[in-house]
Amino acid sequence: MQVTSTGPQTLQIAQGSTAAMGCTYTPGPSDTGELDIEWSIVSPDMTRKDHLVLAFVGSKEYRYGMPELMKRMEFSAPDPSKGDASVTIADLRVSDTATYQCKVKKTPGVDTRKITVVVHVPPSTPRCWVEGGEEIGGPVSLRCGASHGTTPMSYQWTRESGGAIPASVTQDPSSGELLIRNHSESFAGNYLCEAKNSVGSQQCRYTLRAFQPTNKTAVIVGSVIGALLLLLLLLLLIWLLICLCHKRRYEKEVANEIREDAAAPESRPGSRCSSFRSVMGYRTHPGIAYSPVRRGPSHSASDLSGFRKGGLQASPPPPPLPPPVNGYGGKYGYPV
Repeated sequence: MQVTSTGPQTLQIAQGSTAAMGCTYTPGPSDTGELDIEWSIVSPDMTRKDHLVLAFVGSKEYRYGMPELMKRMEFSAPDPSKGDASVTIADLRVSDTATYQCKVKKTPGVDTRKITVVVHVPPSTPRCWVEGGEEIGGPVSLRCGASHGTTPMSYQWTRESGGAIPASVTQDPSSGELLIRNHSESFAGNYLCEAKNSVGSQQCRYTLRAFQPTNKTAVIVGSVIGALLLLLLLLLLIWLLICLCHKRRYEKEVANEIREDAAAPESRPGSRCSSFRSVMGYRTHPGIAYSPVRRGPSHSASDLSGFRKGGLQASPPPPPLPPPVNGYGGKYGYPV
């Protein structure tokens, strides 16, 4: 038994495409046993067994494990027993990257062939942009980058209009940067960036312009004036707040002075009644006789009217009081 297929042992294939792995064979004259064809994935660990995927034994086809891979892996020939055990894997995915082994056995002969499949992701459409103000006399950096794609990936800038890129301009294929140190109108034009790897390429474009530099002095002066105006506005706001606080304090002080100058309210009738009740509620001590208190002559209505008209006038002194009727008993120690 001899596997006769030739071709590359390693296949670099883009994601989504189809991989064809050849495995043609020729049995020997002494190979008279039952034909057994096996396709398996070789384990990276030598201590583990290989994973059987597809087999053809006794004119029957068998599939093992990995449902996603089994649906996409097929024998190329309708009848593998005719000397062609090649297979194809459709709609390749990154997870299909592995080393596959074709084993053809017909007792007593046996032979194998290994093929390594590496699935690469082609670059996604890159994005082109510029870093810098595109002002004349300043540095300008054109950038290009793809978000997806298998590395290594390279970038190449070319000029579509305006002539070739001058030698003074430097570009980095690994980062996708095109650096113009001293921008001028001669660099304006359309630029094309191509991102590529081993399985594909994509492009993007950018139109570079050249603008006159802005007047930095005017910008600085305007910034200073704006800052001063802002400061003045802030000071005015603080002054208004201080005035408002002083005004409120003055209003409070005036209100307090008005309260202090106001007349005290008249006593209520209830207070007089309470005094009368306190006098009436006083009780004399039993066994003690009190002398009657004589009052002076009462004033007539004419006297009161004269008091109201003429004001306060001195009244005549009251007559002397007569001696008390009751005497003092020395025996008892109190008036009797």
